[in-house]
Formats: sequence, structure tokens, C-alpha cells
Amino acid sequence: MLSDDTVICLDGISKRYYLRSQRPEDIKTTVLHLPSFLFPDSNRKAFWALDGVSFSVKRGESMGIVGPNGSGKSTLLKIMADLARPTRGTIEVRGRVSALLELGAGFHPQITGRENAVLNAVLLGLTRREAEEVLPQIIAFSELGDFIDEPMRTYSSGMYIRLGFAVAVHVHADVLLVDEVLAVGDAEFQEKCFDHIEKLRAKGVTIVLVSHDLGSVTRFCERAILLHHGQVQVEGESQPVIHEYLSRIAAVLGHAVSS
Repeated sequence: MLSDDTVICLDGISKRYYLRSQRPEDIKTTVLHLPSFLFPDSNRKAFWALDGVSFSVKRGESMGIVGPNGSGKSTLLKIMADLARPTRGTIEVRGRVSALLELGAGFHPQITGRENAVLNAVLLGLTRREAEEVLPQIIAFSELGDFIDEPMRTYSSGMYIRLGFAVAVHVHADVLLVDEVLAVGDAEFQEKCFDHIEKLRAKGVTIVLVSHDLGSVTRFCERAILLHHGQVQVEGESQPVIHEYLSRIAAVLGHAVSS
């Protein structure tokens, strides 16, 4: 049960994936491996992307998630966005959630940017009328100009980010989840996004930020967690957590050099 000032609570969250040891290449090989297809778990190796993750985020707080590649950061954000189900554990999230995760996620390449903006705003919880009302703000923020009426298959990765971020921050969300995707945009637009995040923080929006840009985590997040091998290694104020992360990186690099 969430307390009055808590909007996100994770308790013992674990996520298991299965890795297939080998993939048959033709019909003959498929027939030879038929038992493993009838009983697939016998031919798969379990991989725990998350293992017993527990923490909570208060209303209006900004939480950073840092860690090396493969530590489970993006998987954790997907579970918080209800885009993936945990294998074990429980999660509670209060309020409307807006997520900017994978590049192009939720966009249909065959329809225009304008149509995608309305569609995604509705999927994030707005009514069609509310989406139409906020559309001019989304278009202005994205700075896509005439491209807003072009099919998204013609967009560059940076244009995807512009529209994706513009939609995510204009749906009146209570919780904003942001993954590493902002790194794709140009420096000027990144700064524009960061300025807008500051405004959302001032309005009391709860923010969870996954980033390898530790400066951004320090800038926006009061607290942070360090993930490694799917487990929370350190949790606390962002500066000490980042210092510990950098110390571990330095130790690994020093060991590699000495070896």
C-alpha cells in the first residue's frame, strides 16, 4: 500500500528471460531438435535481468538510475511503465505515467508525425479532445516544421526524439520516465529538454531518469540507485552514489591496466 507521499514502490522485483542455447537453421535440424521444441525450457538458459530490486520514489522527487550496460536499467524502466511484467515481486505506481524509452517506440512509421502525436497522447491517457488541444504545444516544442505532416518513416533518429519527448512532456503526467534516448538529439535540443524537465520538477512531477550522463543525474536527481547485475548495489543521495559508481569503474580499469 502506497503512503500518501509515495508514488512508486517496488518490492522484490525480479525479471527472468530465457536465452536459447542454439537456433536450428533448417528443417532437418529442426526435426533433430524436436524434443527441445516440445519441452522448450530444457533448451533454454535462464537470465535474470533484475534480481530482488526494492525502492520507492516520493511525489515530486527525481530519481536517477545508473550502472553499466546490461545492469537492468532499461528493463526496470519498462516494468515501471507497465510495458513488461515482473517475474517476481510487486510494483505500485500512482497517477498518470508518461515514458520516453526506446527510440521510436509507439510510433507508426507509415502515418504522419501529427497523427502519431495525437495517437500517442491518447495512449498516454488523454482524451482525443485533450490531445487535439495540446497538439499545437507539441508541434511547437518539437520544432519539426512542415515535417510534422510527413510520414515518420522519413524522420531521422533526432526527429523521432524531438516528437517523442514533446509528446511525453505535454500529456500532464504525474510520473515521467526517461531512458538514455535523449543522447540521440543535438546539443541545443537536449538543453531545451533539460530546461523543460526543470520546469516539470518545479511543478511537482515525479521523474525517473536512466542515463550514462552522470552530470545530468547530478543536475536533476536528488537521489540515485546504482544497479549491477540486476541488483541495487547502492542507494542514496545522487552525489555519493555517482562517486561510488566512478570509484568502481576506476578500480576495474586499474585492474585491467595492471593485468
